[in-house]
Amino acid sequence: MVFHIWSDSFKDGDLMPQAQVYNGMGQKGQNLSPSLRWSGAPKGTKSFVITIFDPDAPTGSGWWHWVVVNIPPDVDFIPEGASSKNELPKGAIQVKNDFGQYNYGGAAPPPGLNHHYVITIHALDVSKLDVNKDNSPASIGFNVHHHSLGSAKITCIYGNKTNP
Repeated sequence: MVFHIWSDSFKDGDLMPQAQVYNGMGQKGQNLSPSLRWSGAPKGTKSFVITIFDPDAPTGSGWWHWVVVNIPPDVDFIPEGASSKNELPKGAIQVKNDFGQYNYGGAAPPPGLNHHYVITIHALDVSKLDVNKDNSPASIGFNVHHHSLGSAKITCIYGNKTNP
């Protein structure tokens, strides 16, 4: 079975819906985390991590929009808006994103080119990462790298070229 992720909010390669766009920084979205579903996790998966990253952000290091760690292995669905509605699985931790918030932060690119929002589900060989909500997304990535059994990705696009 192939490890696969999809969303009820949009399809891989689609334009990001306004529901997932940030409300601020010149944007008027609803800032709802997308629904996410996955299947085919590698054998031995003991937990999951979700990341949403914009590699096109003009920072030199991209922009982290959402990082959720310690998702139990029996979970395979996160509903739309779970970040702000406290509907994440018990034990899951939202790490501070690059907006400086402990939740989902939607698309808010500066004027110019379209940006790609890469959503990744990581399957880990440990039941919990020894981290807390103040760990940086980069430190989470370091821990994920050392415990990864596999990952699956989808991408959506948003920017002034597609969404005036």
